[in-house]
Amino acid sequence: MHERIAQEVTARAPRLWDVALALHREPELAFEEHAAARLLTGELAGAGFTVRRGVADMPTAFVAEAGTGERPRVAFLLEYDALPGLGHACGHNLIAAAGLGAALALNSALSAAPGVGGTVSAIGTPAEEGGGGKVREVAAGVFDEVDAALMFHPGVNNWTWAPLTAQVQVRVVFHGRAAHPTGNPTEGVDALAALLQMFGALNVLQRRLAPGGHVQGIVTDGGRATNIVPERAEGLFGLRAATTHALDELVAEVSRCAEGIAAATGTRVEASRTDAGYRHFRDNDVLSSRFAQHLRAAGIPLEEPTAGIHLGSSDIGDVSAVVPAIHPFVAILSSDASDHTPEFATAAAGAPGRRAVLAAARALACTAADLLGEPGLCARAWARQREKAAAGQ
Repeated sequence: MHERIAQEVTARAPRLWDVALALHREPELAFEEHAAARLLTGELAGAGFTVRRGVADMPTAFVAEAGTGERPRVAFLLEYDALPGLGHACGHNLIAAAGLGAALALNSALSAAPGVGGTVSAIGTPAEEGGGGKVREVAAGVFDEVDAALMFHPGVNNWTWAPLTAQVQVRVVFHGRAAHPTGNPTEGVDALAALLQMFGALNVLQRRLAPGGHVQGIVTDGGRATNIVPERAEGLFGLRAATTHALDELVAEVSRCAEGIAAATGTRVEASRTDAGYRHFRDNDVLSSRFAQHLRAAGIPLEEPTAGIHLGSSDIGDVSAVVPAIHPFVAILSSDASDHTPEFATAAAGAPGRRAVLAAARALACTAADLLGEPGLCARAWARQREKAAAGQ
């Protein structure tokens, strides 16, 4: 199976790279990835996959399936949205091409292995950069019958998994009373002053947060005129924490800060989440270690993430909360560089990107083949999933 997969990926390499470059040339923002969805679903349908478009009420989301329709069911996750002004500076064109290649290669290899059953899925996941397509798909039940969700991400390190944090945005609105600042200043209750106190309190809170914890805020409404005491002031705060449970505790603490400031300033406050946010990523090391073994065969060794480091957030976290999942990093630039930069966008259309796509497609497909064909592996992955969930990891 592994040898057949390697042959399939090699044979498809020119077309997979053409797909990656086509996505790179026509970057599309969150929920607007119409050309990308057409291209990817066309490739899958042409290879005999049954394609459902517009899943989870998102026009650019899709599920393509092949195989027996029974479990185990392994899903390759395809991201394809771009960044405003930077195009594919996060390399989602490479994620899509690798997931596509893995699905096509595995399905072809399975046709020559009659003793191996199960289902191969390619799931199109829009709006990772903002909007959380995977969050919507989880809520819509897209992953209810999936036994493993596999993807890779281009980066600046070769890591077996991604230490991605949980995140949410919280809107805080203070209500005071308008007045003229010199005509009747004692009648005013300054909502903006209360909001500024909020920033000060959160600066103190920031110093004692556990690793991975972070609060960053902006003023979204600070009043209308300098000769009117603001009766309303609004701030938007981005919160991150190492785990989803820690994030819930941080949201509660931020709300308590707001309530205390309101009591001290004579204002009224409303604090609320603007959306569900993203859960932290739960790595399934049963599967991520297997991916690392297969990637090493392609000449790319992976390491554990640097101890204590925490990165940004991704909606893969919500998938990993319900399904065994992997999200390794494969470097296309050196560790002193960064994604979300013009240099990263260039690498995503160059030789480093091509190497990562083909190596990741092969390793993803081989990992999935192991899960479908190796007795007990799927059960071990699910056991590890439950173990980590019980420990809050």
